[in-house]
Amino acid sequence: MRKKPRPSRIREEILREWRGADEPADLNAGIHQAANFIAAILRAAGAEDGLHEDEVRTTWKELAGEFIARHTEPVSVKNGHLVLRVTQPALRFQLEQMKPLLFARIRTQLGENRIKSIKFTLG
Repeated sequence: MRKKPRPSRIREEILREWRGADEPADLNAGIHQAANFIAAILRAAGAEDGLHEDEVRTTWKELAGEFIARHTEPVSVKNGHLVLRVTQPALRFQLEQMKPLLFARIRTQLGENRIKSIKFTLG
């Protein structure tokens, strides 16, 4: 093993004393790229199924019709559970009665495995 030149050794000794430790072997050793974690983050957020907000809103407007679409709004889709905000309690009751029909239609449009349930909230 070849010895380092004297000025280089002196510099390393001074830096080691000043830092209180040796020079790190690899500065990037503990760093991970965000791309490695994107899939896990999307899965945790319930967005790994690839549904886009615009796709859900457009599909809902087509299925629900003009009047219902004006008084309802898709709020979220998490883990396959679609949450719709409804402006009136009477309309919410009517939508609860129509839920099996709406559920079948939206699953046909967006895919059988993407939507597992529909929930209506007042707001």
